Amino acid sequence: MKKRIFSIISILLVAATAMSCATLSAFAKSDSSDDDANKFTAKFKDLDYGCNVKTESDTVLLVNLDTGVTVYSKAADKKRYPASLTKIMTYVVVAENVEDFSKKVEVKQSVIDELVGTGSSLSGASEFVGKKITVEQLLQCMMIESGNDAALVLADYVGGKSGVKGFVKMMNAKAKELGCTNTHFVNPHGLHNKDHYTTANDLYKITSYALTLPEFSKITNSTSYEIGDYYGSSTNHMLDSTDTTYYYKYARGIKTGTTDEAGRCLVTMAVADGYSYLAVLMHAPYVDDETYGTMTDAAELFRWAFRNIELREIVSKETPICEEKVNLSWDKSSIQLCPENDYNALLTEDVSDSDITITTNVPSSINAPVNQGDYVGTADVYYKDEKVATFRLLADEKVERSTLLYVFDILQSVFTSMYFIGAAIIVVVLFIIYLFVVVKHNKNAKKRKRQVKHYRDM
Repeated sequence: MKKRIFSIISILLVAATAMSCATLSAFAKSDSSDDDANKFTAKFKDLDYGCNVKTESDTVLLVNLDTGVTVYSKAADKKRYPASLTKIMTYVVVAENVEDFSKKVEVKQSVIDELVGTGSSLSGASEFVGKKITVEQLLQCMMIESGNDAALVLADYVGGKSGVKGFVKMMNAKAKELGCTNTHFVNPHGLHNKDHYTTANDLYKITSYALTLPEFSKITNSTSYEIGDYYGSSTNHMLDSTDTTYYYKYARGIKTGTTDEAGRCLVTMAVADGYSYLAVLMHAPYVDDETYGTMTDAAELFRWAFRNIELREIVSKETPICEEKVNLSWDKSSIQLCPENDYNALLTEDVSDSDITITTNVPSSINAPVNQGDYVGTADVYYKDEKVATFRLLADEKVERSTLLYVFDILQSVFTSMYFIGAAIIVVVLFIIYLFVVVKHNKNAKKRKRQVKHYRDM
């Protein structure tokens, strides 16, 4: 009887201790860092930069290429006819499918004949019918002088057996791959078709990718090219220092486009004082062959951006944001938390430091051990009381755990857990029952003993 009761008590105590330790382990796990939570955010979102430039272009997108931040947008998701801006995608598909730009391609009369009666812009490619010129020369014809003939020759060559139709399928597949959601191509040159369209935001995605490809920046920033005796010049007057009307010394490339339906279109860059911007302008008035509202718009937008927007340091990974209490350590009672990275943001010059505040999201304390660089929490950046960004906070040094304090902490957690307390109550109750049973058993035993003795005496 006694052995059975003690066995039950022992089992209850072991179960209580195990459950308490499991609870402690679960608690410790819930305090651990989550590497996928609250990722560092690298830019302000939806910040109004207050652009006051009046543009002739109905669609405008101005993006800072250093940060990927859009500083001005107007109808950037509206479907527009791209005209010869199409050739940026044509370049992308060619560059991805031709490893050697010195490869020579035959200029076929049958391909050039497809442009008869279209009023297309022709380039040096048409001067070499029946002959071979390099892929690089064809790219120069297409991107510098905007030759529709060069675009068709390249498309026919890269499209293989499927020719131009196969090439156009490749263009649309690449657009989808780049995340373009409102783009559809029908041809490689940009002649008008109601089913041939894109948006400024999609063109930004296409151009950003094109800028990573071989020779793209070099070719699109060239003002002229030569193939034998043929001389061609750029359609982008912003690059021409002799053009007193449209030349902009900070401009770099990229492509112009014009049709009656598309109006004037332009994608171009500007680089100055350590900043770079990409502008997409579409559907400006097509008044005559000497007027380019897109180029005037681009220059004014670039001037505004360079004069009014700056990259400002918000926090430095070397500067602590807050101090955090540390448990279970003899040596340290607290630790400093620093940003995971330097955090810079594009802001207008009129934004003061008082407009930006930082609040932290960290636990009330953390348990040692802590390693330098451990993720502890996050901090939110507020601009005029509106949350605009979040970044991660990391421990700036290592803190060792005291074994003695750790053991005491475990014991305290075990002895104060509800499981242990519940089991202890049950043990006490069982012990009381045990005492009651033992006392009663002893009384009965004594009574039986007296009865036996009385019987013997008789």
